Amino acid sequence: MKTDTDAAVETIKKNIHVDPKIGIILGSGLGKLVEEIEDPASIRYGDIPNFPVPGVEGHKGEVVAGSLAGVSILAFSGRVHYYEGYTMEEVCFPVRVMSGLGVESVIITNAAGAINETYEPGDIVIIADHINLMGQNPLRGTTHFIDMTEAYSHKLRAIAHEVADDLSLKLDEGVYLVLGGPSFESPAEIRMMRIMGADLVGMSTIPEVIMANKLGMKVLGLSVIANMAAGITGRPLTHTEVIDATRKGADAFKRLIRGIVERLGRQ
Repeated sequence: MKTDTDAAVETIKKNIHVDPKIGIILGSGLGKLVEEIEDPASIRYGDIPNFPVPGVEGHKGEVVAGSLAGVSILAFSGRVHYYEGYTMEEVCFPVRVMSGLGVESVIITNAAGAINETYEPGDIVIIADHINLMGQNPLRGTTHFIDMTEAYSHKLRAIAHEVADDLSLKLDEGVYLVLGGPSFESPAEIRMMRIMGADLVGMSTIPEVIMANKLGMKVLGLSVIANMAAGITGRPLTHTEVIDATRKGADAFKRLIRGIVERLGRQ
C-alpha cells in the first residue's frame, strides 16, 4: 500500500542523478551550504507532492542533490516548524522522505540560543543529547517505543571532532532544549533551563531526530550559536540577529560539513 511519502520520493528520484546515503537538513540562515554542492539538481518543496513549504526567513525551501567533497549528498535547504501551524507529521515529512530515498546518515542543523555562557555567537556546537519541552512527540498515536540512549550517534560525533581538530575549528558539545515557539524564551525560563542542564535552546530539530531514530538513521546534530539567550546580555532578541549570526559562522560551518561528508564517504 502506498504511503503519503511515496509520491514525494518518486518525484525527487526523477529529478536527481545520485543515490545519496548522506542527507542534511539546513536550519535558519544555513542554506548557503548548497552553493558548495557540485553538479547540483534542485527541486522546490512546492513542486514535490505533499511536501510542506516553509514560511520563515532563512529557509529557502528546496531539495538539492549532487556531490560534496566527491560524495553523493541530499540537502534539504530549510525546514518547516511546529510553531508555523504544521503538524508533527508534516514537520517530520522530509526525514521520512530521506529514509525512502535510502539515506542512512543524516546531519540535522539549526540556529540556537546559547544558555551556556562559554559559547559565543558564530560558535558551532555538537548536540550530545536533548530535552524535549514541546509537549509533543512525532510518534504520538503509535506504539513505537524508541530507545533514545544514543539519539545522536557517538561515531558521527567522533568524526565531527576529528574533522574540527584537522581544521583547527572550535567545536563544543552540549545539551539542546526545544520549546514550541515562536516567542523567544523569557529570562526566567532560561534560568530554569540552565538548572535542568541545557546548554542550547531552540524551536526545531528534536522531532526530526526522534523520527530519524525511529527509521533507523544515524544522526549528527549541529547547532550554530545565533545569540546569547534571553537575560544574558540584557538586549532584546530578534530573528534578524539569528540570521546575521549564522551567516557570520557560515564559512566554518561549510568547512566542517565538507570535511564530515568527505570522511563519511570513506567509511
